[in-house]
Amino acid sequence: MNKLDKNIKGFTLIELLIAVAIIGVLAVGLLAIINPAEQLARGRDGGRKSAIAQLGRAVLSYYTTQGSVYPPPGEMWMDSLQTASEIKTPPTNPSSAGYTIGCNTASAAHNGYCYLTNSTDSVVFARAESNAEITKANCGTGTAWIIWSSQLGKTGLTCTSAATTDPAITGLTIN
Repeated sequence: MNKLDKNIKGFTLIELLIAVAIIGVLAVGLLAIINPAEQLARGRDGGRKSAIAQLGRAVLSYYTTQGSVYPPPGEMWMDSLQTASEIKTPPTNPSSAGYTIGCNTASAAHNGYCYLTNSTDSVVFARAESNAEITKANCGTGTAWIIWSSQLGKTGLTCTSAATTDPAITGLTIN
């Protein structure tokens, strides 16, 4: 038995500690590259884009079926879409700690989504949260919004000079 014990080789405690330390440093570096908070914000922005596109299509369908009128403005504008069977359940804007949705006094907020309308156009929007969307919007020091516009008939990104300024209904540009 003693002959076998002498021939068995393995790692020393020091070698194992060095290997664990190297793996730890690599894991920290990988987490810094991945940035889990940004990934979560991107996911929430993806949900916002999808919901805004859905709400935009519902607003357009409402306009068509109700005789060329948009849902009435106000805090319960999604209820009009639900009553007209354009949406089944009003979506809720996902939020995170320290993030404000940002609908302002000129707009009607319902479940965290903002809505503005006049006799000829309407917009549905919410503030973008992720750095990727803010960079893509190319707003500089302004505020990026995920927006659907009846005038342009699409969903995209737009900018305002400040978080307290709602996007315009007409004359809008979408990235």
